[in-house]
Amino acid sequence: MTSKKTTESPSNYDHLETKSIKQLISDINKEDHTIAKIVKKALPQIEQLISAALPKMQAEGRLFYIGAGTSGRLGVLDASEIPPTYGVTQNIVIAIIAGGDHALRNAVEYAEDDVNQAWEALTAHKISDKDFLIGIAASGETPYVLGGLLAARERGVSSGCIVCNTGSSIAAAAQYPVELETGPEFVTGSTRMKAGTAQKLALNMISTTLMIQLGKVKGNKMIEMKLSNNKLWNRAVIMLTQELGISNAEALTLIKKHRSIKKAIKAHQS
Repeated sequence: MTSKKTTESPSNYDHLETKSIKQLISDINKEDHTIAKIVKKALPQIEQLISAALPKMQAEGRLFYIGAGTSGRLGVLDASEIPPTYGVTQNIVIAIIAGGDHALRNAVEYAEDDVNQAWEALTAHKISDKDFLIGIAASGETPYVLGGLLAARERGVSSGCIVCNTGSSIAAAAQYPVELETGPEFVTGSTRMKAGTAQKLALNMISTTLMIQLGKVKGNKMIEMKLSNNKLWNRAVIMLTQELGISNAEALTLIKKHRSIKKAIKAHQS
């Protein structure tokens, strides 16, 4: 099945090279305003995906992302921010990009056309039916992502996807598709723009909601964040003063002793 790729449709704007800076940024902003509404329409799909992934992670399964180009980089970005933000290990949310880590900074020719590479990479991580896989592809037809999802499905691995066209092959291959039809890009075919923004919003929702449901947030605070710089130490002190009603000095003593906001709270309350 091949969808009509509205993400590849001609831009609604033309003669861009003749426009002023003010005109260009105004028109880009106008297009960006449509994205939150598009994501809102897909909230039921996003909810279904999260509801399917959560039991896997509650049972100590992992969340995998696969993607190519911008989509792959967005997956890597999201996955890389989970450990410091929520204090989990790096093997809880794992992102794999076509072409490997080199592709994070460089275009790797034809990497996205390899239908076997994604599953080979997933196999190296010993993915199983205990885990959950999300394929990310603006077009909904990327061979790298499609091949990975089809191979996963054959082996009983539950999967979802984030695509920016409806009726795509990737959406058909995933059990829990999220379809964000973002339409023509401001620069024709440049899916790092609206499509990338929509995918980032969806990934934010998915990973943040999963971490909250897994108990990594108390109230609205990141109580298990890694204290890796002075800013985060200061934030931890503020969190403890607000949560426990103690002084900054007492909070600092607690956090230095336990080196964990969650442990400090438990110790003070016990």
